[in-house]
Amino acid sequence: MKAAHVIGAGVAGLASAIRLALKGYQVTVFENNAYPGGKLSTFSSGEYRFDAGPSLFTMPHFVDALFELAGEDPRAYYSYKKKAIACRYFWEDGTQFNAYGDREAYLEEVERVFSGHAKAVDHYLTKAKKKYDLLAKLFLERSLHQWSTLFNSDTLKALSQFHRYELASSLHGVNQRQLKAPHLVQLFDRYATYNGSNPFQTPGLMTLVQHLESHYGTFIPEGGMVQITNALYALAKKKGVHFKFEHKVSEICVKNKKATGVVANGRRYPADVVISNMDVTPTYKKLLPQQKPPRKLKKMQPSSSAIIFYWGMNKSFPQLELHNILFSKDYKKEFNAIFNTQTLDDDPTVYINITSKDVPQDAPKGGENWFVMVNAPYDTGQNWEQLTQKLRKETLAKIARILGEDITPHIATEVVRTPLEIEQLTQSYKGALYGSSSNRRADAFLRHPNFSKTIEGLYFCGGSVHPGGGIPLCLLSAKITTSLLPDVPT
Repeated sequence: MKAAHVIGAGVAGLASAIRLALKGYQVTVFENNAYPGGKLSTFSSGEYRFDAGPSLFTMPHFVDALFELAGEDPRAYYSYKKKAIACRYFWEDGTQFNAYGDREAYLEEVERVFSGHAKAVDHYLTKAKKKYDLLAKLFLERSLHQWSTLFNSDTLKALSQFHRYELASSLHGVNQRQLKAPHLVQLFDRYATYNGSNPFQTPGLMTLVQHLESHYGTFIPEGGMVQITNALYALAKKKGVHFKFEHKVSEICVKNKKATGVVANGRRYPADVVISNMDVTPTYKKLLPQQKPPRKLKKMQPSSSAIIFYWGMNKSFPQLELHNILFSKDYKKEFNAIFNTQTLDDDPTVYINITSKDVPQDAPKGGENWFVMVNAPYDTGQNWEQLTQKLRKETLAKIARILGEDITPHIATEVVRTPLEIEQLTQSYKGALYGSSSNRRADAFLRHPNFSKTIEGLYFCGGSVHPGGGIPLCLLSAKITTSLLPDVPT
């Protein structure tokens, strides 16, 4: 039986391991931490449980597909429900908007809050769907770095509709032309942050991101986001995947331009195939120091990172939903600070996720678990302690202005993570949450491939390679990567 080693037990690593096991490989996953999940993990602070990382769950059919491929009922492993309100948005002028999961309800809310703009939003969403339908099979289901992808009917069809992708304009430019109302423009600009990009730089193609959320909806797993990790981990073990936790891989062994295994905790483990779920840049820097990394890897701009406050609140706030956004007054100024001056704006947009709204056991009775995230630049040596202290004051002041109440006395527990901690815990290069950004016109299409062009038997998966970051794309990354490998004959 052929042996396959997977470095990292993040979502893409778990999904790759499952798919390889189903192909007949003897799979071992090496994980530096004592737990699976990577960013999609959990921890507790006092009586409060928190999901450490990704808080948005959309396109659950990609998770279910893994179980169905394995001949298992996904509902035997985890369950979820669709949220009626995907997100609640707040502006400091008192405007509030509920982004409903149902298209008709969403458009009715647009008309109620932004009178006269529902037709423009409906047209916008229809155009975004067309982009997605044209690119999905090409971009999300295949490696873009193989000739077989470039010369097929899906590619030719996609290229024939090149004008639809609005690559010559920024996402903000497209939103401004089509939506016009400033608050609506800012709301739709926000979707650039789903892959850690700047809406004033990333191309208009990114309007399709909003389509994914509006079309498929937003969901919450029973037990919180970590249940996705728990379900994938349980499925992997059932299919015979072996896990070595607290095993730090220090080297990918290469002989005669072929991957031959890994070294972990000082011991060599031979393999026929190696897949790295570790961020691709540190994979080259730390695990392949003798190999020359691709030149274009150095040119890729890391995505944004974040500063996250995990607050256990001893009070509930009925005006807030599962997902909430408190917008800044000047989005362009905020993103200029993050990507150009590489610091934090003094009026940040604040995201608040509260899973205890739907998972009551995540907080004591009468309390809530707040995951409070502010987009931040990737780490370049900033004084994070100083920036975090300043940001905490500004975030609390902003929440007080919008909710009309100082929440400070109600913070019972607090844990804080900066880009430095994010890098240390997840091996994300410079703390970037999504690998590279898509700020340049072709960056979304020029991510590192899912395989090495110079080392046979070496593959890559996860948010830092094609097709990108976020739970759905990481799952698709695993599908694309493992599709490049043949089944093992029984």
